[in-house]
Amino acid sequence: MVTTADQNLVRKFNTGVVLNTIRHHAPLSRAEVAKHTGLNRSTVSQIINALLERKFVQETILQSDRVGRPGLLLELDPAGGFAIGIEIGVDFISLVVTDFLANVLWRQRATSSSQNSIDEILERAYQMTEDGLKKGYSLNLTPLGIGLGVPGLVDLKHGELMFAPNLGWTNIPVTKLWSQRFKLPVFVDNEAKAAALGEHYFGNAKGEGNFIFLTGGVGLGAGIMIDGKLFRGSHGYASEVGHIIMDPDGEQCGCGKKGCWETMVSPRAVIKRFRDTLRQGVPSTVLNAADNDPDNIVFETIVHAALQGDNAAQIAMQEVGERLGFGIANLVNIFNPRMVILGGELNYASELLLPVVRKVVNENAMNLECQDLKIEASAHGRDACVMGAIALVLDDIMHEPNFI
Repeated sequence: MVTTADQNLVRKFNTGVVLNTIRHHAPLSRAEVAKHTGLNRSTVSQIINALLERKFVQETILQSDRVGRPGLLLELDPAGGFAIGIEIGVDFISLVVTDFLANVLWRQRATSSSQNSIDEILERAYQMTEDGLKKGYSLNLTPLGIGLGVPGLVDLKHGELMFAPNLGWTNIPVTKLWSQRFKLPVFVDNEAKAAALGEHYFGNAKGEGNFIFLTGGVGLGAGIMIDGKLFRGSHGYASEVGHIIMDPDGEQCGCGKKGCWETMVSPRAVIKRFRDTLRQGVPSTVLNAADNDPDNIVFETIVHAALQGDNAAQIAMQEVGERLGFGIANLVNIFNPRMVILGGELNYASELLLPVVRKVVNENAMNLECQDLKIEASAHGRDACVMGAIALVLDDIMHEPNFI
């Protein structure tokens, strides 16, 4: 005997199938939806009517260039609601509000520092969330949920940030905190994994099932997509590639170990290598921009100087690019991806880093592993994580629609 619960489960699954079919192939007719999904037309029609009522899809112009009786075409409706994506970084908080198609409607960014307490940073993030909700409501849209990307190990089952080495945070119940405060669906994930999902949904890896997303900021994180699914490992903490030991006698890392890869390739590593170059007597125009104080030098200034031909800046970027390339070559040999994508602060320097990384990878990865390999910058630049946080919200709707 088929129970009501069984029927609801099947209907929810079929609704997700229809939604994703429209997302991937729009615009298309109801008959084409039925053909793509293998569902009968009656079932498709019932689901489409529910989606139209909820404003998740809309009917567009009559088809005029297709065989058969003319009919309205279907596509996702941007007015289906709004989502909030938040990234809590080591020295900043970033937030975007998007519609159902992930078009950015509003954004806000605030700086933070190690001088701020956990409570101060969380309170600032709460206030930014409030501001985002007000903006969404002012556009007469329905809230769909809140996604958060955080720099550390996340317990997905409980939505808890277990350990964030570069923040110094442990055991922060992120989902519980946001859910209790805002009474909306909340999704939290590691920043790099979220960014990888965002790139998969609406970035340069759209539709690509096997790729590695690397994001560099204070640390270095990765999201690894295998056969269309994020690789999470046995406890959900996989892909912490920034903590691969590259030099046991190297620099101390925030995780407590020495010589982690992220200590060699992050923006901090670029600044450190640049200062070393200055101490070696290599001239540079960057000091003028920093009031002749090496402590005032920032990553963006070095990148800009390197693009302008500054020798010291170019040396620093070259060395960090090579170290990044060696690590990527190892990852290519292990995972054999179709793409490697650089995001976060690394994206800002992609014009300088990509040629070096491609060369080093081609010279050091196995030849067969490199066949058809693409190494590119993220489509979203510094917004990779917040757009990934948006993808967390939309992905849940696409696969677990709870409105039926």
